[in-house]
Amino acid sequence: MKHQSKLSEQQQQHAGEQQSQKSGAREFASPEEMLRYDAKQTVVPPAIAERLRKSAGDLPAPPRTSWWKRLLGGGRS
Repeated sequence: MKHQSKLSEQQQQHAGEQQSQKSGAREFASPEEMLRYDAKQTVVPPAIAERLRKSAGDLPAPPRTSWWKRLLGGGRS
């Protein structure tokens, strides 16, 4: 009986180790980096992707500012 409980403890510990390896604990430098990683891992259903494409198509393009104005902080009021 004692041998059996020790064996089950080892199996549980081994299973826990495998689970932590599968999840691949990661650390991210910033929340943006975490969101980019998550976006790459997440599959968007086609119906939602199409709705998003349609709704974003109505938005005006962002104002274009020269790189040197952005660098020097000018161009935006």
